[in-house]
Amino acid sequence: MPQKTAYIWLRVILAVIAGGLAPLALAPFDYWYLAPVSAALLFILLHESSFRGAALIGWCYGLGLYGVGVSWVFVSIHEHGNAPVWLATLLTAVFVAAMALFVLVQTWLYRRFFYSGLGFIAVWVAFEWLRSWLFTGFPWLYMGYALTDTPLSVYAPFGGVWLLSLYTVALGIAALGILRCYRRPLPALALIVMFSAPWLLLDKVPQNWTTQSGVTKVYLAQASIPQQLKWQRSQMPEILQRYVDLSQTDKDVDMVIWPETAIPTFYRDAVKILAPYLEQLEEQDRTLISGMPSVFNNPSRKNNLGYYNSITILAGGEGSYHKQRLVPFGEYVPLENLLRGTIDFFNLPMSQFSLGPDEQSLLQVKDAAMAPFICYEIAYPELVRDYAVRSNVMLTVSNDAWFGDSIAPQQHLQIARMRALENGRWLIRSTNNGLTAIMRPDGKIDSELPQFDTGALYAEVPLMQGSTPYQQYGDQPLQVVIGVLLLLSLLFSGRRKYR
Repeated sequence: MPQKTAYIWLRVILAVIAGGLAPLALAPFDYWYLAPVSAALLFILLHESSFRGAALIGWCYGLGLYGVGVSWVFVSIHEHGNAPVWLATLLTAVFVAAMALFVLVQTWLYRRFFYSGLGFIAVWVAFEWLRSWLFTGFPWLYMGYALTDTPLSVYAPFGGVWLLSLYTVALGIAALGILRCYRRPLPALALIVMFSAPWLLLDKVPQNWTTQSGVTKVYLAQASIPQQLKWQRSQMPEILQRYVDLSQTDKDVDMVIWPETAIPTFYRDAVKILAPYLEQLEEQDRTLISGMPSVFNNPSRKNNLGYYNSITILAGGEGSYHKQRLVPFGEYVPLENLLRGTIDFFNLPMSQFSLGPDEQSLLQVKDAAMAPFICYEIAYPELVRDYAVRSNVMLTVSNDAWFGDSIAPQQHLQIARMRALENGRWLIRSTNNGLTAIMRPDGKIDSELPQFDTGALYAEVPLMQGSTPYQQYGDQPLQVVIGVLLLLSLLFSGRRKYR
């Protein structure tokens, strides 16, 4: 019995370690090869496990994955939610444990119904896809992001980040298969050829799916407003003046862009301070686009008012976009009637936002038809695709000051780069304190501002026409592939004996 207990604990510890390796494959660490290693270790740990054992191992893997990968939740709760260290630690642990349940269900289903290498790969990617929409979604820490800075990133326009995830996980399982077949040269050779083919065919893959149709000139202001000051009404005039000062330039500019909630109040209050600057922009034929809260009539609320987290054109045109994917607790409070007011964290400024409409117009600025996204909306592949396919340039605004000097801003930037790559569009990213950047259609960074610096970034951004295969077909081919793999794995696993 003691030996069996020690064996179980060993497997649990190894599962946590395996999960913790996966985020190290992503930004800012970028040890991409750890992604297939992490998947392979989980596959080994699940070998010959019981159903319950598979669930436990999966949950422990999830603890490592999210414990390392979203550790920045602690920063938001403690530093900006004013929660004491013990409470912030507890709430972060609860969040990590809850997210790990996804992996628990994933590994249990694999072990119960799809017990084969094909099944492991298919269930993995299926659950990444599931996490993009279930319970509003949390599409973070996808394995495919590990390949963003590798030559294999050229395959992203075919099937998006999920295609790269499929290859990454399959690579780990194939490596195990090759080692297992070392005495059988033909199966080993077949696996080597199969998984080296994408590398060998790199020269045959189109490098450009879209072509330039024009150009727009943008000026991005990064004011680095401390989160502790952002929502203090006494600071508002100074904050707005800082953005105005940063946005003054002699360059030929089509649009000035400020980040998410750069204007920390409603239009009627902000215009009193900004009126002279807005008149100046109109005279210069320049457009101002800024993140800001907006208000609408909502009879379901006590004061009959609802609030959107919005991107709004304030000068040089008209139009707004309202955020459709809200951050739990940061922008709305689940179980609000029970939780709001219990601690400061559940009473954060502007945590009463409503979901924006499902179908919204692009932002039109002269020849630029801009697909707009706010903060972590850029992490939703299908949401971005739906708007990007109608656009010729993409825009995302964010305020990553919530996460301090953690790994979250670098992860967020990497995710945004993948969206540019999938959609064959230039992507403009405006943030409060970094990382403000311009991304090319190949996912590479064209120019950027250092994190935590105060400054402005000028860029001439090409407008693109055409579409990638992923834009045309979305996740439907992926669903077909996953369905076929799951069916094949059912056939293979049906002959196995379970405990």
